[in-house]
Amino acid sequence: MTVSTITCRLATADDAATIHRFIYELAEYEKGEQHVMSTPEILRKQMLSDVPPFECLIAERNGEPCGFALFFQSYSTWEAKAGLYLEDLYVTPVGRKFGVGRTLFGELHKIAQARGYARIDWKVLDWNKPARDFYDRIGAEAQSDWIPYRLIVNSPS
Repeated sequence: MTVSTITCRLATADDAATIHRFIYELAEYEKGEQHVMSTPEILRKQMLSDVPPFECLIAERNGEPCGFALFFQSYSTWEAKAGLYLEDLYVTPVGRKFGVGRTLFGELHKIAQARGYARIDWKVLDWNKPARDFYDRIGAEAQSDWIPYRLIVNSPS
């Protein structure tokens, strides 16, 4: 029996291609790959900017990237505190069942706690039962009292 070692680290601009691959694989799983506009070059440039629009954790299993959590700071006016908004969480098929998702959430929790954030928020597709089951197992609570809306400001040409 092989013991897997799961590690987690903050991504750097050198991880842009890996992050993009994970974004695309997640989009494929969600049947939306035709909407992926990002490129490794765009992500790298954003990560090198003075104020990067996101941060990212990379999970590795035995030294190989096997998942990511892309997040940014949010803010709660009611609590008057910053929060962490999880935009994407993805674990590769070969990384599943090894605790990668739990490790990523553990690291997100540590980051949020260390920064004094009030909470971690995210969305999940209603049909994604494996993800919803996982979130239930880690103690997250579905929020049914808010309906997500979106207004497109700048559409791609």
